[in-house]
Amino acid sequence: MKEEEIPDYNIFMMCERINQDALTDLSPDYYFRNCRPDELELWKAFPFDSDTVPAEYEDFMNQIIKDSYSGKMDTFFKNTLFVCTKEGTPIATCSYWKAYGKINTIHWLKTRKAYEGKGIGRDVLSAIMRRFDSQDYPIYLHTQPGSFRAIKLYSDFGFQLLRGGRLGTRMNELETCLPILKEFMSKKDFEGLEIIDTPDYLIRLLENETTIQF
Repeated sequence: MKEEEIPDYNIFMMCERINQDALTDLSPDYYFRNCRPDELELWKAFPFDSDTVPAEYEDFMNQIIKDSYSGKMDTFFKNTLFVCTKEGTPIATCSYWKAYGKINTIHWLKTRKAYEGKGIGRDVLSAIMRRFDSQDYPIYLHTQPGSFRAIKLYSDFGFQLLRGGRLGTRMNELETCLPILKEFMSKKDFEGLEIIDTPDYLIRLLENETTIQF
């Protein structure tokens, strides 16, 4: 299997306590700022490493915005960070969100391919994680096996893979994903992943939700 052929199966992760040693600070070559309302289209295109959203994903991204952020866009822009070059060009992003008004979640961690490998993803995730207080935990996220590099990063911060249990409208497909992660991650990184059972309270909390908010 080639990397671009990895299916978009569902993986869920949970962090009950942050690993402070994983936190880093942004290089002075870049700076943080919030995403602005006039940059929503740019933000929507970030997951595709593009300046515009591919036509086949336009409806999907608009639905995500409607389901998660509609009516609370001011909060969305406040919770969404960009890492920018000195010239002001956004090159990485990450958000946090109170999904369903119930649980704290990490959203949309992404670094432009041209800037990968410089630790910028770790820096922006560090900035987001620093916004949480101890009472805000646990923190959750959804990802896919194709994001195996990000999964290693999340693991460094204290996120654990969740095994079993349907969460809202989506099946947890970790067992299907583990062989893929083993293939694409280094032996050390894969063996460093921690796996725990999905808490029953989380399954019950989301069992009647019909939209995807993380």
